[in-house]
Amino acid sequence: MAWILAKKIEMTRVIKGNRFVPVTLLEIPAMKVVGHKTIEKDGYQAVAVGICATDDKMIVKKGKTGLAKGGFSIIREFEVAESDMDKFAVGNDVTLDLLEGVESVQITSVSKWRGFTGAMKKHNFHGGPATHGSKFHRALGSIGNRKPVRTHKGKKMHGHHGVDTVTLREVPVEIVNKDARILGLRGPIPGARNSLVSIVF
Repeated sequence: MAWILAKKIEMTRVIKGNRFVPVTLLEIPAMKVVGHKTIEKDGYQAVAVGICATDDKMIVKKGKTGLAKGGFSIIREFEVAESDMDKFAVGNDVTLDLLEGVESVQITSVSKWRGFTGAMKKHNFHGGPATHGSKFHRALGSIGNRKPVRTHKGKKMHGHHGVDTVTLREVPVEIVNKDARILGLRGPIPGARNSLVSIVF
């Protein structure tokens, strides 16, 4: 198992055969292995990867600020089997070479923040009739029952929408441009532009 971090750029499309394929472009920053976590010391086995803060174009704004030159703007940990720890020595670069021959990946990112939304937008309800004297258009409808006289937990209602950690598995890889440090994955990727994406493969 291997992993890289990426910054979401935008969506585009590529021609594949006789059809267009939607693709999300991700920019791969300069990364290094910055530390190890061990079972003896930390209780779990993992490798810490950092985005180099000296690469100004790749610093994610929501990351830590005020770092010294040569530091790291963002650090993430990935669990690694003990037998693979030797492959990721501290100080090693993490590059797109790891994706050689990889056809699909697993991605994890945070979805867009959509504020406080109504039930129709949040849960994709279709609403009530629009005409013929109907007074039920975008209303939520009944939310309770006679017994017990309360609203059940987990009821689909209005409220906080977005900023959820979303994981997508087996996302096909369409573009790997090592010179431009660009990775293209088929379909949409959760999150806003410039958001951080963790890629495991």
